[in-house]
Amino acid sequence: MSSPVAFEDYRACARARLPGLLFDYIDGGSYAERTLERNTADLAEISLRQRVMRDVATLHTSIELLGQTLAMPVILAPVGLAGMYSRRGEVAAAKAARSQGIPFCLSTTGVCSIEEVREKSGAGFWYQLYMIKDRSFMQRLLERAREAECAALVFTVDLAVTGARYRDVRSGFNAPPSFASHLRRAWQGITRPHWTTNVYLGGRPHALGNIVEAMADSDVKTDFWAWVRRNWDSSVTWDDIAWVRQHWQGPIILKGILDPEDARQAVAVGVDALVVSNHGGRQLDGAVSTARALPSIVEAVAGDIPVLVDGGIRSGLDVLKMLSLGASACMIGRAWAFALAARGERGVAAMLQTMRGELEVAMALTGCVDIRKAAADLLDSR
Repeated sequence: MSSPVAFEDYRACARARLPGLLFDYIDGGSYAERTLERNTADLAEISLRQRVMRDVATLHTSIELLGQTLAMPVILAPVGLAGMYSRRGEVAAAKAARSQGIPFCLSTTGVCSIEEVREKSGAGFWYQLYMIKDRSFMQRLLERAREAECAALVFTVDLAVTGARYRDVRSGFNAPPSFASHLRRAWQGITRPHWTTNVYLGGRPHALGNIVEAMADSDVKTDFWAWVRRNWDSSVTWDDIAWVRQHWQGPIILKGILDPEDARQAVAVGVDALVVSNHGGRQLDGAVSTARALPSIVEAVAGDIPVLVDGGIRSGLDVLKMLSLGASACMIGRAWAFALAARGERGVAAMLQTMRGELEVAMALTGCVDIRKAAADLLDSR
């Protein structure tokens, strides 16, 4: 496809360019992928009120969030292994986000390190945190994020254990090291020569730049998931927020909230914002979609902190729907991952330009001239 435009276009291009196991890693969810499906289906069922004869000649899409000005209420969510989808993918995505005036959030499991992203894209990006058992390493990691002038810390709390992602089993992504698994991966690379040349050979090193020291002799291509199971800290509780705050003085955003009681607890422990998220349907299959969970969490928080949301957001139309349900801003994951795989930095930038255009059209046709005023009155309840 010469000119991808919408989400499905970028997804098709990514499928054509990536080895199958990497495409399925981005595209898939856990178990039967019911929650993954619900994220998009429930959002698609929400109707907007079309309004006419309103002055929509001037539209305002920018917002203020945690001390930053965003050109539109969108953030590139943390996506692991992005440097395997395009050459130095995290840097490319961060540069694209900066060009469009929105934040990029670097994953703990990114290929590019905090320092590389800071050097090549500038300060102000967000950093996503998984809690590792080695707290001395965690302290150093937070120091690195602070030294890089990361603007916010996104503490992801819904990965106490890894969801059962059967698509990754079928594709061989998380297969244990063996001659057969190496041969299978090699064949997938051979059948994707553009990826092999530009990413596998031209985009090295492929170590996980933020945790390479903690991984010692582990290798992302072989025993990454075994290392995760050994080292991700499943004993984390609300009390650990105090430890994070001790070593990080900037904004803390808690990602992975689906229950109103957890939302109230997040406010009580003093986080600065939260993200309504089911990890893109990659963790607890059968969990509620984020579009359905969002209103009750907004009500529980009662305006004390900003409420962000991710899951199933594919267009500017979806962004307006989520803001009308009460979100302060949206995080997108698969949308930028597929655009990155399809066209690199320019693909992510083009996708964001399209998304902003879609948002502006949706605003104009609902009579909403200022995105900060998007509310439930934009929704059609019939």
